[in-house]
Amino acid sequence: MDKKNSGKRFDEKKRGDRKPYGEKKSFGDRKPYGEKKSFGDRKPYGEKKSFGDKPYGEKKSFGDKPYGEKKSFGDRKPYGEKKSFGDHKPYGEKKSFGDRKPYGEKKSFGDKPYGEKKSFGDRKPYGEKKSFGDKPYGEKKSFGDKPYGEKKSFGDRKPYGEKKSFGDKPYGEKKSFGDRKPYGEKKSFGELRPYGERINGDKPFRPQSDVKRPFVERPAEANDAASERPVDQETQKRPVSVLDARRVALNALADVNRVDAYAALALDKRLREAKLSGEDRRLATSIFYAAVENRLNIQYVLKDFMKTKPEPVVEDILHIACAQILFMDRIPAHAAVDEAVKQTRAFGREEAAGFVNGVLRSLLRAIEADEIHYPDTETEPIAYLSVKYSVPEKIVQRLIDAYGFETAAEIVSFRPAERLETVRANMMRMDDAAFEAFMTRRGWHWRRGTVPGAYLVEQAGNLANDPDYYSGEFSVQGESSMLAARAVEPRPGMTVLDACAAPGGKAALMCEMMRGTGRVHAWDLHEHRVQLIKAAGKRLRLDNLRPAERDASVRREDLECQMDAVLVDAPCSGLGVMTDKPDLKYRVTDESIESLKAEQKKILDACSSYVKVGGLLVYSTCSILPEENEKQVEEFLLNHPEFKPDEGDAWVPEKLKPRFRNGMLALLPCRDGVEGFFIARMRRVSL
Repeated sequence: MDKKNSGKRFDEKKRGDRKPYGEKKSFGDRKPYGEKKSFGDRKPYGEKKSFGDKPYGEKKSFGDKPYGEKKSFGDRKPYGEKKSFGDHKPYGEKKSFGDRKPYGEKKSFGDKPYGEKKSFGDRKPYGEKKSFGDKPYGEKKSFGDKPYGEKKSFGDRKPYGEKKSFGDKPYGEKKSFGDRKPYGEKKSFGELRPYGERINGDKPFRPQSDVKRPFVERPAEANDAASERPVDQETQKRPVSVLDARRVALNALADVNRVDAYAALALDKRLREAKLSGEDRRLATSIFYAAVENRLNIQYVLKDFMKTKPEPVVEDILHIACAQILFMDRIPAHAAVDEAVKQTRAFGREEAAGFVNGVLRSLLRAIEADEIHYPDTETEPIAYLSVKYSVPEKIVQRLIDAYGFETAAEIVSFRPAERLETVRANMMRMDDAAFEAFMTRRGWHWRRGTVPGAYLVEQAGNLANDPDYYSGEFSVQGESSMLAARAVEPRPGMTVLDACAAPGGKAALMCEMMRGTGRVHAWDLHEHRVQLIKAAGKRLRLDNLRPAERDASVRREDLECQMDAVLVDAPCSGLGVMTDKPDLKYRVTDESIESLKAEQKKILDACSSYVKVGGLLVYSTCSILPEENEKQVEEFLLNHPEFKPDEGDAWVPEKLKPRFRNGMLALLPCRDGVEGFFIARMRRVSL
């Protein structure tokens, strides 16, 4: 730093010429404190200048006006006056693109006193409105002149209450591209008739007694009867609750025949939807099972009266009608024919109604003339049994090979005299005496079954929807199924495995017999079936039930010799219960039987390793074919010498003991009065 500047005060140093303290300069000479200058000379404190010089209080914007006046691109007026692209008026006056009036007056493209409004024309005094024309207040004008209350749309409007649409008609009349008729009449591209008439060759409207149901457009899948429900005449909706018993049976039959549903599940679903009375539920059930159970018979009889096979929905309608005509004496034949024709029309098959009527009338005439013929029993015995009793020929042949012709004929021809429900009490809540009193109070007609604790109930309704069933007071379970669980002889504290447990009836009974102690492991291969087991346990409040998703055919080394007893209720053909589940017999083939035999063997081999020494292995099926039963057990004992047949018969009801031999019990419905079943007990004697 040189000597010249070294003695100066710090604030007097500059990189240019600085001013004394209090003065500021920005790119130019600063004024004394209080004065500011922006791109020009600033005035003393209190004075402001914007692109011009004015005393304090005055502002200038591109022009000179006293304080209070503003100017925008022109001369501003004194304070209170405003100007926008023109001369401003004194305070209180406003002007928009023209001369404004004194305060209180408004002008919009014209001059009127305050309270008057003008829009592209002269406004009237306050209270008057004008829209493209001059009318007193309360009047509106739209492209024309009419008093208030009148409307005009591209033409002269009428007084209030009248409407006009492309023509002149009094209120209440409508016109669409032509002259409309009074209310109640309709026109569609031509002259319509009064209500009740139809244009179809000038035919009059049918009386209500002869009216046909309206055509319903066929859905994409015409084979699903449920999707072709007729349209209700009044509400134009598809009601469910008004379906009759025959329609419910038809819909359930379509589910079985067309989408391969199980008969019991299909019927239960349709009954829940329909909400029929108890009597109609029984009728629907009888018709449905008659049609399913006798499918081959009905097909054989109908083919003599049809040259071509009808479409699926018509075929199902014919089957429902034939089931009533051929196998249900209490339903008049003419009623079955009439209902079949109505159902055909209800599905929109008007062209097939005559066909259905003709086929069924021909069938009635053939029955009256005793002209219904089946294969000859002497020359075609297998075909006769197959057609007459609706059992596939290959199954008939297997039964003849196993039991002989006479017994096979008894098996396939057996039909229970009445449909009964088998129930049992929840053993943890009621003993037999208490349950019998319970059923009597409910008004049930019951009798004791063959198996201890089993009761046969007639006309009890849908027990699966009973509140006491839901609360776990009782269960619905077949006698043979109960007997298979009893064969395990479960006792409190045991550890038991039910290897193929769904839907859980046998596992639940064993839990109850163990008084809620120990463990019953209930396995099934499919998760949705495991849910059925869980639901049963929840309903009955069984704390010792252990459901799990497991493949019973896969051996688990960690469970070897861990179980006091193992029940293998193996998957099978189900031919022992074909009177209760008639659709099963149509699913059985030679290939399916061979596949089932292999699966049964794998499950037996795997699960037998879990049995403790001294424990029981129980093998059961609901089949009556020896290759699934006795032969399967015999082969297992040959390959597993550590097991021996257990011939203890304490678990066998007295009536059935003659059927128990070598630790095996084979039951036939036609002979023993219970479901066809097979049960074998084997005890492990060594490792």
